[in-house]
Amino acid sequence: MTSTWVEPSNTATALLLLGRGSDPDTERGVECPGDLPAPSDPDLVARATAAKAKLGSRVFVLGHHYQRDEVIQFADVTGDSFKLAREAAARPDAEYIVFCGVHFMAESADILTTDTQRVILPDLAAGCSMADMAVLGQVEAAWDTLTELGIAGETVPVTYMNSSADIKGFVGRNGGVVCTSSNAKRALDWAFEQGSKVFFLPDQHLGRNTAVLEMGLSLDDCVLYDPHKPGGGLTPEQLRDAKMILWRGHCSVHGRFTLDSVNDIRERVPGVNVLVHPECRHEVVTASDYVGSTEYIIRTIEAAPAGSAWALGTELNLVRRLALAHPDKQIMFLDKAVCYCSTMNRIDLPHLVWALEELVAGRVANQITVDADTAHHARVALDQMLALPGADTPPPTMP
Repeated sequence: MTSTWVEPSNTATALLLLGRGSDPDTERGVECPGDLPAPSDPDLVARATAAKAKLGSRVFVLGHHYQRDEVIQFADVTGDSFKLAREAAARPDAEYIVFCGVHFMAESADILTTDTQRVILPDLAAGCSMADMAVLGQVEAAWDTLTELGIAGETVPVTYMNSSADIKGFVGRNGGVVCTSSNAKRALDWAFEQGSKVFFLPDQHLGRNTAVLEMGLSLDDCVLYDPHKPGGGLTPEQLRDAKMILWRGHCSVHGRFTLDSVNDIRERVPGVNVLVHPECRHEVVTASDYVGSTEYIIRTIEAAPAGSAWALGTELNLVRRLALAHPDKQIMFLDKAVCYCSTMNRIDLPHLVWALEELVAGRVANQITVDADTAHHARVALDQMLALPGADTPPPTMP
């Protein structure tokens, strides 16, 4: 059966979303030392294949689900951020971990791997806008505010995996836990056993959706802390009364989906199933049929019956890959316009070739390292997550 995939329309910002624009004044690592191959080089695939073969078992390449197909083809393992970090830790004999993802993911891999392994990010400009929305100094200032109000002692910090090592270290130092989009409820259940409040970083939508839709809290139990306003823009009474103190952060990809997107797709495609990531806005999640992590989305599509129609609210590279892998199903993007993760798309085939060839030449480029103190406390928070009971949410039973 021929695939029904239709590419969303381009926009004026398409090149930026594809990661093909750059701003050297504000981005780290846009320029690589040495010779970066041209994207038009017809030998890129052959060069990557040859370099990887020369390195053999010394290198282990990780590819996040949101990566380009041209990069994914060279990944030894694909997955979400935490799965990939665990896969890296499970390969202690691999001297080099080449992480085709974004900066916070490579940091987590460095924390979880041995001291003798070296983690490499092919382009240091591959960051995460959500992770960058929670800066350690701002978070510590917010914690000082809670301390001054006398409520820090009853507040448990919880950070999403999509955060910097600094933030994970802060959470570990203050008795908290890391969570993923698939175990956020288990993490919050644990946190509320330790205290009466949760300070949730950095994605407000995952925190709100989990608290309200999975734990039975109300929207009034949640307040939004804005680090750019005195006291977070909240009164002492609001902070004292709140059960969930949500950081003002969001995903630039999942945050773009709107209720109009859901209503429009239902009008255009009768009987469509709307499946979205919990990083989407609350009104989008509540209007959808299914919600779950990246792995949940993949497993749900795999289990879906032939002929069913699905609109996916997540990153476009993944949606397109799923559509091409399941031509017996009608799989489409929830929004009409192109929506790539622009920083994830910084990792392209030229950067991967460059990183691998540098290793072949005996040079380690773009190594990601986390200082020992931060790594220790971040590992405490990560280990607490690993100790949480229960299993990941299974895909829904299809009618």
